[in-house]
Amino acid sequence: MNLKQLAKELNLSISTVSKALRDSHEISIATKSAVLSKAKELNYQVNPFASSLRKQKSKTIAVVIPDAANDFFGPVINGIESVAQEKGYHVLIYLTHEEMKKEIAIIKLLQNGRVDGIMMSLSEQTTNTSHLEELTEMPLVFFDRVVEHMTVPKVTTDDFNSGVNATKHLIQNGCKRIAFLSISPNLSISNKRMKGYQEALKAHNIEPDSSLIMSCSGEDDKIIIRRLLKKKNRPDGIFASVEKLAISTYEICQELKLKIPQDIKVICFSNSQTAALLNPSLTTIVQPAFEIGREAATILFKLVEKKRHHFMLERTVLNSTLIARDSTKARRVGKIKHSK
Repeated sequence: MNLKQLAKELNLSISTVSKALRDSHEISIATKSAVLSKAKELNYQVNPFASSLRKQKSKTIAVVIPDAANDFFGPVINGIESVAQEKGYHVLIYLTHEEMKKEIAIIKLLQNGRVDGIMMSLSEQTTNTSHLEELTEMPLVFFDRVVEHMTVPKVTTDDFNSGVNATKHLIQNGCKRIAFLSISPNLSISNKRMKGYQEALKAHNIEPDSSLIMSCSGEDDKIIIRRLLKKKNRPDGIFASVEKLAISTYEICQELKLKIPQDIKVICFSNSQTAALLNPSLTTIVQPAFEIGREAATILFKLVEKKRHHFMLERTVLNSTLIARDSTKARRVGKIKHSK
């Protein structure tokens, strides 16, 4: 019998049951009595080893990220470490490799008092967040890919507005049929960027076409993009929610002998320094990754230092920047030369 099962038996939230077992003043006497009675009936016992570890300071925080190869997460970690070093803390990095089962295993490991706090960005496979909801006593901060319904601090970028601006940029450069490539419909970043895309289309009187919204998670992204670009009424603009889908688009365009930006224009979210070196150079929305890491770490340490009540509902939104390059350039009409 674990905390999650006990909460289910009582039809209460995990947080409520945890607070009742700790005799929190936030919980009514009647609820405490019901929880203690059910816990005794089901022989639920608190893990004293884990509890004692949580009361001590390990001087270590954990950062759980989906992908080390992504150019966004490197600067985020640098931002986190800049704060951790000031506080005299070590940083442990855990990779989920975009797999929910690995994310669950990592969280279970960290629950046993190994670290003083956790910062994390969800995997693209994460559809159920019950393993995260069990972290009732652990300081936790989400960044970039967040769980919207959990009352913990979140640090993100302005994904909706950036989605609007990216789509508007394509429209202003002549695109009328724009596709949106998403890595996963489960992720908050994908949904917000897609809603921004749809809003920009409506604002410019372009009827949204659901067939142009493609979920490209997993290893089939090139197959999906190839099928899209081989259509007779193929899109003339691609808005990729992440860089890897823009790179796949470049590869498929080369394979199909489609020219960027003449035949199709491409824009994406990316923090890669190589975007400017691609041929043609890639137009990007750049997130303030270092600042995201530093801000998230600053909030986490406030939680670790027990200044919890001011920050549990805090949501920090930082602005991204659109950098226009050759992949979205409008076709220029040459000037007519008059003979003398």
